[in-house]
Amino acid sequence: MAVFFAVALLTATCPSMAFDMGQSTRCVTIPHRMKVCKDVGYSEMRLPNFLGHSNLDVEVVPRSEDWRPLLQTGCHPQAQTFLCSLIAPVCLDTFIRPCRSLCVAVRDSCAPVLACQGHPWPAALDCDRFPAEEDMCLSPHAKLNYFTKGIPKAACQNCPSVEEAPAVKTVLNSFCQHDFAVTAKLHRRRHPAGEPEYEIDGRVDFIRQGPLLPYDTQHLLQQWLLINLGCANGLVRPGRSQLCVLTGSVQHDGTLALTRVFPWNKKDANIAVATRKWKHHRC
Repeated sequence: MAVFFAVALLTATCPSMAFDMGQSTRCVTIPHRMKVCKDVGYSEMRLPNFLGHSNLDVEVVPRSEDWRPLLQTGCHPQAQTFLCSLIAPVCLDTFIRPCRSLCVAVRDSCAPVLACQGHPWPAALDCDRFPAEEDMCLSPHAKLNYFTKGIPKAACQNCPSVEEAPAVKTVLNSFCQHDFAVTAKLHRRRHPAGEPEYEIDGRVDFIRQGPLLPYDTQHLLQQWLLINLGCANGLVRPGRSQLCVLTGSVQHDGTLALTRVFPWNKKDANIAVATRKWKHHRC
């Protein structure tokens, strides 16, 4: 998973893959197996695409899958629109590329996710290469920020401390010191096969809710795992699930910061005692 972007990065930065707007193209149906661009809003795409790929089976479909883990992080609500406009451009009478403003919006949100996993933003996706705001390009939706305002979001961070078999006092102090405390079962797929490598198995139970939103917390924690892969890899082994108590805060900019993780195994009676005592505990 750590190298998911490497192939796409090499392909996207290779000078020989530059797209010539004057070359002839053809329209083909977007194949069902190209799941990255499923439900993108149109059914036919141009070949070669804007990354210079011309063969569906050898280049387009396999390379499109390289972007799936990035899209699964939810780094930007229009990341799929932006990427599919390049790898599966809509087949119309004229070429429709993403506007520079859309590229900037997606880059500013998704480049930190790539950096968190050790990858730079590809040179071929340099936003200066895309047209400035014009009639015939894809622009960002202005209302998206309105709908997500006030909702905590996952971001790259230093890994939280992981404490095995903590004392009751340690757990209670962590509950007091942080905005929230939840219990969640983290699951890691052994062979993701197109599905997210990490997910939250079952519901999230609140010990201290703080600024977290009940309807969004499960999704929020899964995004955190998919963005912070280096941290997630140390929390649960492939093919396994791990129940954990997670404590942390929501920063002033709205980003989630996990601070302490207590793996909760059957032998850890102190965690059970701490969660019971919390109902009547005074910090």
